Amino acid sequence: MLKPALLATFTLLCAFSAHAQDYVITIKAHQFSPKELTVPAGVKVKLIIKNEDATPAEFESNDFDREKIVSAKSEISVFIGPLDPGRYAYFDDFHPDTTTGVIIAKAATGAAL
Repeated sequence: MLKPALLATFTLLCAFSAHAQDYVITIKAHQFSPKELTVPAGVKVKLIIKNEDATPAEFESNDFDREKIVSAKSEISVFIGPLDPGRYAYFDDFHPDTTTGVIIAKAATGAAL
C-alpha cells in the first residue's frame, strides 16, 4: 500500500505528464510561421498563437473546429486534440487567401498498434 505522501507525489507526476505540450505559431505580415507544424497524433497539445501584426487576426480551423480572435500585438492559447494522424488546415479568417497553415499530426515511430 502506498503511503499518502508517496501517493500524492505519484498523482502529481501523472498530472504533469498528462499536460498538453506547447507549440508556438506566430502571425507576422499576415503570414503564419511555421506554415506547417508537426505535432504528435493522439496527444492533446496547446497552441500559442502570437500576433505580431498591428491588426487583429482570427485563428480558425474547420478541420479541428476552432475559431478565436487574436488581438493586435497579443497572443492566445488554443487546445487541440488528441488528433488522429493526418493534415489539419487552419487560416486567418480576416485574410484567408494569404494567411494559411497546416498542422500535421504524426504517430510516434515504433508505436504499437
